[in-house]
Amino acid sequence: MSTVAEAMRRALKKVPHTTTVNDVAGKMSAEKIGSLFVEKKGELVGIVTETDVVRKAVATGAALGNLTVEKIMTFPIKSIEASRSVQDASDMMGDLGVRHFGVTENGKIMGWSPCGICWWRSRGSRNRRSRRTKNRDA
Repeated sequence: MSTVAEAMRRALKKVPHTTTVNDVAGKMSAEKIGSLFVEKKGELVGIVTETDVVRKAVATGAALGNLTVEKIMTFPIKSIEASRSVQDASDMMGDLGVRHFGVTENGKIMGWSPCGICWWRSRGSRNRRSRRTKNRDA
């Protein structure tokens, strides 16, 4: 079975804790990603996701140009060790209700898993094809 290390992305996408929600949304859109790690004093202190932006900022009517990600980020960062199986990661995603998480090596975040990558890899191409067909035909 594949390990999380094989599925993860090593280039951490980070923003300072003082970044505005408006700027974070623009960065996510430009880079076509759904989450960014939040950094404060050289440490990763949280993760901000598209869901955080929508539910904790947009839906509340907050001024997105003034609100910082520190106020809406999710913390602590959910994570899994790189040596664990993709199935373990998939189970963790379901159990915790998260789609974005850090990947650790010896307890330090060294990478991240894009939403869905563990789910796709743990189920193989046959299920991917049937899901695409099912959604297309719905």
